[in-house]
Amino acid sequence: MHPLSDRAGWRAVGEITAATCPAWERTLGQLPLREEFVCHLELSAVTFVDVAGASALAMAAQDLSTGRRIVVERPPTTLPRLLEMFWPDLSVIEVVAR
Repeated sequence: MHPLSDRAGWRAVGEITAATCPAWERTLGQLPLREEFVCHLELSAVTFVDVAGASALAMAAQDLSTGRRIVVERPPTTLPRLLEMFWPDLSVIEVVAR
């Protein structure tokens, strides 16, 4: 996870799986502490997200205060599928496809 230089958020690289989920969760845990209304997660260099990674994202999104949202940019195809399957009504996550 690396901070984005041009907007509020982070860029992830590699895979988001049970093995890498602690770092993902630490980063997502910072979202409620930030002042920005929109946080960008740039995932174009992420090759795979498993259910643990998607669940951590969904839980972090549910903890955001009213009016805040997460924009997930260019995620691997697994992430939008998991979000739609398990959290179809979670409107605070906006996925910007590849």
